[in-house]
Amino acid sequence: MLLSTKNMTWKVVLAVSTLSFFYLSKASAEVSIIVHPSNASTFDQETIKKIFLGKTKSFSNGRSAILISASSSDPASDEFNTKVIGKSSSQVKAYWSKILFTGKGTPPQEMDSNNDVIAAVSSNPDAIGYVDASAATDAVKVVATF
Repeated sequence: MLLSTKNMTWKVVLAVSTLSFFYLSKASAEVSIIVHPSNASTFDQETIKKIFLGKTKSFSNGRSAILISASSSDPASDEFNTKVIGKSSSQVKAYWSKILFTGKGTPPQEMDSNNDVIAAVSSNPDAIGYVDASAATDAVKVVATF
C-alpha cells in the first residue's frame, strides 16, 4: 500500500508541475505601445484603441498617425487585440475587412517581427505600433504598457 501511495504522490507532483509549466508558458505577456521618440502626444488606452481602429486618424499634436502592427501570427498581436482593443484577433480582422471594403480606412501595416515594428516606428515620426514589452528598445518611446 505504501508503494502505491508513493507512486500516486509522484504522479500528482508530475501532473501539477506539468500544468504549472504550461500555464506559465501560456501566461499573457505585456504589450508596449511605441511611438517615435519625438512624438510628444498624450496617450491613454481609449486614445490608442481609437487610433488602432481608425476612428481617430491623428495624434493629439495634429499629425496623422501611421499604424504599424505585429504580424497576425505574433502572440503580441493577440495580446494587443485582447487587452487594448477588447476584441479577439478574428473580430479585429473582420472589423478591418469591413472598413477596407467600405473605403473608410486602411488597416495597420503588419510587420514580421518586433524588430521590424521598432525599425518602422523609429524611422517615422508619425508611426505608432506595439511590440512585446520585453522587445522595446531606446530607439522608440514607450507610451503605454498593457
